[in-house]
Amino acid sequence: MTTTPLSTAGITRVGVVGCGTMGAGLAELCARAGLDVRIAVSSTASADAGRARIARSLDRAVTRGKLTAEDREHALTTIAFTTALDDLADRQLVLESVPEDEKLKRTIFTALDAAVTDPHAVLASNTSSMRIATLADHTERPGRVVGLHFFNPVQVLPLAEVVSAPDTDPRATATAEAFAAGVLGKQVIRSADRCGFVVNALLVPYLLAAVRMVQSGHAVAADIDRGMKLGCSHPLGPLELTDLIGLDVIESVAVALHAEFAEPLYAPPALLREMVAAGRLGRKTGGGFFDYPS
Repeated sequence: MTTTPLSTAGITRVGVVGCGTMGAGLAELCARAGLDVRIAVSSTASADAGRARIARSLDRAVTRGKLTAEDREHALTTIAFTTALDDLADRQLVLESVPEDEKLKRTIFTALDAAVTDPHAVLASNTSSMRIATLADHTERPGRVVGLHFFNPVQVLPLAEVVSAPDTDPRATATAEAFAAGVLGKQVIRSADRCGFVVNALLVPYLLAAVRMVQSGHAVAADIDRGMKLGCSHPLGPLELTDLIGLDVIESVAVALHAEFAEPLYAPPALLREMVAAGRLGRKTGGGFFDYPS
């Protein structure tokens, strides 16, 4: 049985909260789809950094022949920045994409609930680990809160996970799915509201096992990755993938999974914690299990 989306007119006005790696990628993707995009950030410095991040990504797309120079300019004109969540009042869909900090995300959803006035607006979180019900409970409209989890780099990877909490209106879920698939061109899978959803619940224990191999001296990082690429046809080894995702992100997802399921395989290894504390977060900092010259 097909559920009708909340809005049959289509989504043209999108809000994005946060403009780090994922937020910038989502904003770019929406702009390239022809949408009116407004990004809420914490400061003018964050806006400047976010604007530069999006411009660099669009430049790379032009260089690689994925985008014309004219389309690049048009995409940039459709993106605006604000430091006030109230400026997202007219948005039909808002994508929250701030760091995996539960207190921060709860605060943002409470504020979005008060700010966004469209009666059919969908409030979506790009969280990679948190239960959507935890965020929905901090709003007066839990029926319109969904999980819409994309993967890094969001401009390239074709998957989106759509997550419904127990109180999510099926029409809101249908709207989120139609947006991800029909507007952004993603392949969509649905998940129950469980920590880690589908992909991370399977992926993170595998990545942590590779970290434990390095920690114990079982094998060096390069050989672990080479083994999985050549022996299992993986395009990236587990430690390269950990560097790509971000060691801090993997740690936060592991902490959440371990807290929910209390399984030892979800516990973040000491080596992972030490590297995060030292600021070796992977590609975004220039070094993780491997080094990435700027």
